[in-house]
Amino acid sequence: MSLTVATLIPALLLLVLGAALLSGRTTVTAGLKAFPRSSSAAVVFFGAGALWFLKEVWHLSPADFGEYRTFLAVGFAAVALLSFKYVPDFLAVRGLAVLVLMGAMPLLGAAYMHYEHPQRLFMVSAVYVAIGLAIYLGASPFRMRDFLEWLFQRPARGRVLGGILAGYGLLLAIVAFTY
Repeated sequence: MSLTVATLIPALLLLVLGAALLSGRTTVTAGLKAFPRSSSAAVVFFGAGALWFLKEVWHLSPADFGEYRTFLAVGFAAVALLSFKYVPDFLAVRGLAVLVLMGAMPLLGAAYMHYEHPQRLFMVSAVYVAIGLAIYLGASPFRMRDFLEWLFQRPARGRVLGGILAGYGLLLAIVAFTY
C-alpha cells in the first residue's frame, strides 16, 4: 500500500464520520446510540474482524508458530463463534476494535521508514490514537455506550466532535497529496 492511499483511508473515514456528526440528523444519533448493542452490527464488525484475524493466523510464517496454524485457526474460530452465544453484549464495539487493530498494521507499515516525509506523522498520530481507543474500548466496551450517551445529551457536543473529526480528515486528505 502506498503512503498516499494509507493516508487517504483514515482521511475518508474521519470525513464521513465527521460529516455525519455535523449533520445532526436524528437517524445518525439513533444509529450511533444503537451501535454498541446492535446484533446486526456485531455480525458485520465482529464477523469481519474475526475473518481478517483468521486469515492472518492462517498465513503465519514458521517463525510465528506457523506449524500450528491449523490448531490456532480452529481454536480462534471456535472462540469467535462462541462469542456470539456467550458474550453477545457490546460485540459490535469489540468487532470495531478488532478491525481498527487489524487495519492499523498496513497503515503504519506504509509509513514505516519514510523519514523524508515528516507530514506522514499526521496519519500515524491518528492511527495511534485509534489504536489506543480500540484497546480501551475492547477491554471496556460499555464505555462507548456511556460516551455516546454523554455526547448526545446536548446537540452541540456531537457537532463539535464532528467538526473536529471532519477538519482532521480534511487535513489528512490534503497531506495525502503532498508525498
